Amino acid sequence: MKRIKFILPLIAGFMLFSCSDYLDVNQSPNDPTSASVTPNLSLAAAQSDSYRNLTRRMNEYGNVFMNNWGANVNSFTGGYAEEFGITLSNNFYDDIWDGVYRSTGTFTKIINHPASGYDNHKAIAKICKTFYFQYLVDLYGDIPYSEAHQGVNIVTPKYDDDKAIYRDLVVQLESAIDMIDNAPAGTNVVGAEDVILGGDMMAWKKFANTLKLRILLRQSELTDAETTTYLAGEFAELASASFVDQDVTINPGYSSGSDTRQNPWMNLMVELAKDANGNFVERNTFRFRRASAYIAGQLNSTSDPRRSKIFKPVSGADITGVIQGDQSALNGGGTAPAAISSLGPGLVKDNAQDGYMMLAAESFLLQAEAVHKGYLTGNAQALFDQAIAASMAMFEIGATPTVDYIANINGIVGKGYGAVGATPAQQLEAIFYQKSIALNGINGAEIFIEYTRARKNGNPLIDENIPMPLNSVTPTGNKPRRLMYPISEYASNSANVPVQTIQDAYNTAPFWFE
Repeated sequence: MKRIKFILPLIAGFMLFSCSDYLDVNQSPNDPTSASVTPNLSLAAAQSDSYRNLTRRMNEYGNVFMNNWGANVNSFTGGYAEEFGITLSNNFYDDIWDGVYRSTGTFTKIINHPASGYDNHKAIAKICKTFYFQYLVDLYGDIPYSEAHQGVNIVTPKYDDDKAIYRDLVVQLESAIDMIDNAPAGTNVVGAEDVILGGDMMAWKKFANTLKLRILLRQSELTDAETTTYLAGEFAELASASFVDQDVTINPGYSSGSDTRQNPWMNLMVELAKDANGNFVERNTFRFRRASAYIAGQLNSTSDPRRSKIFKPVSGADITGVIQGDQSALNGGGTAPAAISSLGPGLVKDNAQDGYMMLAAESFLLQAEAVHKGYLTGNAQALFDQAIAASMAMFEIGATPTVDYIANINGIVGKGYGAVGATPAQQLEAIFYQKSIALNGINGAEIFIEYTRARKNGNPLIDENIPMPLNSVTPTGNKPRRLMYPISEYASNSANVPVQTIQDAYNTAPFWFE
């Protein structure tokens, strides 16, 4: 990744928290107290704490930038000012960096734990850590990796090259699969402490294979000889692999017992106690988020049955959205409709609802892309249709509307893989489109990163240009390609953090974009 000068005012005495706070959980891994916390005792907490970042701030960031969410301008003023103005800074969504680094430190402790007999626990930790570190690379580029999570032993970790990290993430996944396949006799069985897959190690191998597939596809547009040779070898290793075929969920026992025990997404959206009629009491975070006019148009125009699950219709079956950056027509001089669709019952269901690490729909679409590009054998059309069916099932939509939608959408160029006359590029666009709908409101970070990949310079993978918010101004006229390093890094790791300007967030990107 390119290094470009960053100018930051010096703030004497400024420190949000020490580097060791987010590069370690609390104590040195060599400390006897730390060593006594065996992997089975810390796995559930590591999985749950990390997921909180994915479903809240990462989800919000991606859904706003994908133009899925607008603002309830009829009841609130001033919200999403930075997002709609696209005024990036080192404070913009800085809690993604800080939260992911802090929460994933426990995975490193599990991997490095001195106790024997925990090969399966350590393999799970490798897979989970890879899952989140891919996102850090995708959102920032170069990051601390090889020296991360060392606590007081290395308080200012060096930054590693993003491409080198990506290569090592694949190594870690392969290592995890090998550990599962060759776990010594007497290895501790993983049980309920695994709050994602319940100790199903075959399912963990599928998850690892699918993560590897996602990592490889993210860089599959690179054309240099070294990369194409590397990808060919790695894809060949996946030729007979099994991939995720059911939604990968997380649930450590979410309940209505207390605020902290709610699903963290639900905790953000609704009060713990329901009203006298048994209805949710909405928090302002729920009341503020509304469907955008852009996504409403996309879903309504195809009569997508998921639209009433992702958003709540104002009347009838169609949803009503607001243009990002618009104002209320009642008192703000804007054109926003008087009633705007809120988040729907497919996203806000119950205090105890499962969280989602990866949907089966995403897995099928990844496989469809790999087949489409010739990396894997199979039937891309069948995988595409299977992905839609899996998405519909996740949203609890019946068989008849599912079949009808699949038949209808496959007649629309850019949205259906089987559309008559669709070019290979338009078929790929359909895969991207369906992923953006399947993950809408569930994993916003993933679909915005994929959209970024689809805007690759000189060779855009899709023609769809998601609208910019009203009155937004950026250096390139487009949305940023990555986030900026946070203030916490310049305060605590200034010797190593890459220099950076605001323009770099628009003009530079992780290596797979170049």
